[in-house]
Amino acid sequence: MSELNPSSSELDLDRPNIEDYLPSGCIQEPHGKLRLRDLLDISPTLTEAAGAIVDDSFTRCFKSNSPEPWNWNVYLFPLWCLGVVFRYLILFPIRVVVLTLGWIIFLSAYFPVHFLLKGHDKLRKNLERSLVELICSFFVASWTGVVKYHGPRPSRRPKQVFVANHTSMIDFIILEQMTAFAVIMQKHPGWVGLLQSTILESVGCIWFHRSEAKDREIVAKKLRDHVQGADNNPLLIFPEGTCVNNHYTVMFKKGAFELGCTVCPVAIKYNKIFVDAFWNSRKQSFTMHLLQLMTSWAVVCDVWYLEPQNLKPGETPIEFAERVRDIISVRAGLKKVPWDGYLKYSRPSPKHRERKQQSFAESVLRRLEEK
Repeated sequence: MSELNPSSSELDLDRPNIEDYLPSGCIQEPHGKLRLRDLLDISPTLTEAAGAIVDDSFTRCFKSNSPEPWNWNVYLFPLWCLGVVFRYLILFPIRVVVLTLGWIIFLSAYFPVHFLLKGHDKLRKNLERSLVELICSFFVASWTGVVKYHGPRPSRRPKQVFVANHTSMIDFIILEQMTAFAVIMQKHPGWVGLLQSTILESVGCIWFHRSEAKDREIVAKKLRDHVQGADNNPLLIFPEGTCVNNHYTVMFKKGAFELGCTVCPVAIKYNKIFVDAFWNSRKQSFTMHLLQLMTSWAVVCDVWYLEPQNLKPGETPIEFAERVRDIISVRAGLKKVPWDGYLKYSRPSPKHRERKQQSFAESVLRRLEEK
């Protein structure tokens, strides 16, 4: 039986139409063959259109899509008000108590273990792993987290690294409550940074500053050293390098894929029925993000531990990264886009963008001329 190939109309459903970005009447039907010189007068318009398409395609990866309102009539609005009162005045205080109790238990056990068992490293590390998993479980409980894990639980083995798509810092918490991972993460300010530099360092986490070029070299060396240790916690990397809104996956950085070890993909998919778990760090602090989760009905999530992958003969690290991204995207139902997530923090210069837009416009003009 011959394979079914999607029609060109199906492939074009999500492709932006450049004519939608052009002023009405700027393109007219030609009487004869359309030539490039006949279209040069609209080149600036095409350049602006190309820029609009590029910006829209990139920024939609980092936008939180608000759910459609359902409290739109006189029957549903009172029920919605009752729900707000219940979530903020009953559920939220209970969750605060649960999280506070978790911190009391954790801190009362962690510091004696950390400081009194200095001479018993193996026992101390095992207890610290268990305590970190415990406090993460309290965090998930404070959101009424409903998390379903699929696949075998990760184990500590040398020469392996786990990679996952990234939606929020709670990705780490959700994964950490099952297995004490050593994560590679951007250094944060405030109370999160304090936890990073104290408690989380005990499980082997590695921090970096995105703007520091020297940090990349140091982190690369630490990664290579970490994956060689049989007793080290499993290494977890979010290769997108930034939080994406759980509808898309942006390009994976190749660092995790050139360590010469087995890569274990992890797919994370949030159900937005109660709350959008996406964290936009440029508009919201992590504290406010946690409050948003704690005042929602629940955080619903699926986690898939997928089949380990190895570099194939003749395959480059970049191709390996794209293959793993394909696996994660298909399993979680996410759409791949060809963007570097770091552009979210460091946009290209206006001259660079202008050259790219001009090049795009010229390629469109050439295709129109060929037709």
